[in-house]
Amino acid sequence: MNRIKTLILDFDGTLGNTTEVIVRTMHAAIHELGLPERTDAECAATIGLKLIEIPPVLFPSLEVDPNLFAATYRRFFHTFNSDGAVKLYPGVKETLMDLHRHGFTLTIASSRSHITLDEYIRKLGLSEIISHVVGGEDVKEGKPNPEAVNIILNKLGISADEALVVGDTSFDIDMGRNAGTMTCGVTYGNGTRESMAQADWLIDEFCELTKLIRT
Repeated sequence: MNRIKTLILDFDGTLGNTTEVIVRTMHAAIHELGLPERTDAECAATIGLKLIEIPPVLFPSLEVDPNLFAATYRRFFHTFNSDGAVKLYPGVKETLMDLHRHGFTLTIASSRSHITLDEYIRKLGLSEIISHVVGGEDVKEGKPNPEAVNIILNKLGISADEALVVGDTSFDIDMGRNAGTMTCGVTYGNGTRESMAQADWLIDEFCELTKLIRT
């Protein structure tokens, strides 16, 4: 781990606790479009995918316009995403500040739109320590394709073995593995230990990252 210089972090379910607002938004979009209801767990399991990739997963036997689904979701999300609706998980900000002070480069690779990522980063007080952000519209291929990771590696001019991808779902872990980076799964988000079994490490609290990469 002493080669790690850069953290490539997922946002939803890893840094920010967005599950409630995402699931609420998804239910509203599904209801308005007259689609069959899905459980909270089924909706949460799609977190990490680009919005246009969700309908085939939730409704494999139906023909759902992915762009209409995405537009409907965004409209409801704008309503539900009130100030204070999303908070950082315990220990996230303190850990990121500590890692930044010790010279680590902190970046974000998310399926979320770049606009909302920038808004969250600003409101949650992370603007001064996050150096690069790749959002859903910044890539042609979403997770688990490694495009987002490769963009960050190229921008920073570093090799894959100098980066660690941290996320809460198999999409994140597979994205990192496909890019050739080390990977770390957090167990408090939307994934499970079983689904992230291919990760190099699993941690139960974000603060465990400090010991992991500074040892």
